[in-house]
Amino acid sequence: MDFNRQDYTDEELLELYKLILKPRLIEEKMLILLRQGKISKWFSGIGQEAIPAGITKALFPDEFILPMHRNLGVFTTRNIPLHRLFSQWQGKKGGFTKGRDRSFHFGTKAYNIVGMISHLGPQLGVANGIALSYKLKNEAKVTVVFCGDGGTSEGDFHEALNVASVWNLPVLFCVESNEYGLSTPSSQQFKCKNIADKGIGYGMESHIIDGNNILEVHKKVSELAKSVRENPRPILLDFKTFRMRGHEEASGNKYVPHELLEKWATKDPIENFQEFLKNENILKEESEVVIKKEIVEEINKNLKIAFDEEETFSTIEDELKDVYAPFHINEQKPSETKKNMRLVDAISLGLKQSMEKHNNLVIMGQDIAEYGGVFKITQGFLEQFGEERVRNTPICESSIIESAYGLAINGYKSVVELQFSDFVTSGFNPIINLLAKSFYRWAQNADIVLRMPCGAGVGAGPFHSQTNEAWFTKTPGLKVVYPAFPYDAKGLLATAIEDPNPVMFFEHKALYRSVYQDVPTNYYTIPFGKATILNEGNNVSIITFGAGVHWALSEIKNNNIDADIIDLRTLQPLDLETIFTSVKKTGKALILQEDTLFGGIASDISALITENCFKYLDAPVKRVASIETPIPFAKNLEEQFLPKNKLHKALEDLLNY
Repeated sequence: MDFNRQDYTDEELLELYKLILKPRLIEEKMLILLRQGKISKWFSGIGQEAIPAGITKALFPDEFILPMHRNLGVFTTRNIPLHRLFSQWQGKKGGFTKGRDRSFHFGTKAYNIVGMISHLGPQLGVANGIALSYKLKNEAKVTVVFCGDGGTSEGDFHEALNVASVWNLPVLFCVESNEYGLSTPSSQQFKCKNIADKGIGYGMESHIIDGNNILEVHKKVSELAKSVRENPRPILLDFKTFRMRGHEEASGNKYVPHELLEKWATKDPIENFQEFLKNENILKEESEVVIKKEIVEEINKNLKIAFDEEETFSTIEDELKDVYAPFHINEQKPSETKKNMRLVDAISLGLKQSMEKHNNLVIMGQDIAEYGGVFKITQGFLEQFGEERVRNTPICESSIIESAYGLAINGYKSVVELQFSDFVTSGFNPIINLLAKSFYRWAQNADIVLRMPCGAGVGAGPFHSQTNEAWFTKTPGLKVVYPAFPYDAKGLLATAIEDPNPVMFFEHKALYRSVYQDVPTNYYTIPFGKATILNEGNNVSIITFGAGVHWALSEIKNNNIDADIIDLRTLQPLDLETIFTSVKKTGKALILQEDTLFGGIASDISALITENCFKYLDAPVKRVASIETPIPFAKNLEEQFLPKNKLHKALEDLLNY
């Protein structure tokens, strides 16, 4: 192996040696502990130490780095206390996740590290968001994100590189090409010869680097990082290396040909660099012994601290408390000055006022800039707030949501417009596995609002008409808002943007231009978890939200029904007190939702009423919802699908029970 020392001093070379040696010695100890049952799992990075250590050393300490589970050298080079790492791997509170996540699935802003999740690809888009925050702050910094060559098969890889290139984001995409994705060889993962070849498709600079040569890694990344700080742009780096052990220890590596293991054993990054230092008379035998002894002593000392720490203990109350970041709303009261406006106008005005109030708020989505969005909610925003804060995006829901998370990590708020709520399926993974779990996992809030134009009744067919709130109400960590009136929409949107937690904000398309209301013109907020009673009665409680509110109001007006009508407004948190109080008064409950029946939120509300109000009930709880089919296009079929025409008979049956 050719080590070109160039202008490195002896001291600098020895420091690099220690940086790659330390994770190797830690890992050798961890493999022993794994066999002893003292840690539960291990992902080996033996043979790849030069990449994370060399890259991390080339960065400034305040630059974010997003490693994978084989990048122990990132953590040791950032000088994280070893006992905290050891506690993390044992699931103890001295780690970084309070025992809630394992191994390297954690982040720490104190060391500017953002950990991965098991799905491999999302961290690439997160890096884009952090890099975008650097550009918005005019900071000359670079973000580094790791990926394995197997992970490049994921759609997140394509989306992230495309966005980074279009937006000229200062990101180094570092791919560890170790020839296998678990047991699948790279030849079955992609057809091109080198990952670096993919760069041309994104108009992106790319480089191939010997990932086992610490000097080449450190020197090249140092040069590129300096260049990117001066001229922000993404670069794809293809590090050639090899994973000498299994994907994780339980899987082994019997699928690897013996001659391939022998070939790469001769390229060991530590043994070869150690030999070079000895040949250069930089590392003496006695110095080597001292260095290794000091590292081993540090390992053992910190292991004792971790082993002496008590096992993780928590209470149900503490676990539930950490699902959401704390939020104490500074309630802004509505003014007396009002203007009659449609739902779509109220949302637009509310969003505009939030942009004026929060200088760190960025809006992202397809066609939202010059075009003003398909529903024209952001029309004129580009001229007022500029292209940095009102950002058209490529068609890539997943990567944009990941980028919003990256922005949140570095202090920004985001509103992401899903053109239609149906399209959220293309961004489902980051919502469920990044945003929702983030605060619980490592106390990082996800200050993001996802606007969800939804609902049927407009003849848009199966892919533009769903009202899919139930996908999210059952996911801990998300808040779900679903207003039915302009006044509520404006105030609840302001609250959603102020809230540091991820909020799914549903907006019914059929109500956009059909519902009018006198709305206060000032900036005001409405607390989450507070339903409204739109009509008071004694015979039945109708619990609903969204378009169902208007169906219910029309039904009781046309048929003179003595009913409480409860507009839930927010579905997570849910105002159970208002529901229970009403049901205890009327003795009968009907829950109306536009979504299909099975698995919808009506089922949970019904169960909660039965469990908490059973002795007050004079009839079984009734659910009314759409039929169990996709949403049809033809007008008569759509009307048959929706529950609106079933409401009258359902109410009649319940009242006559």
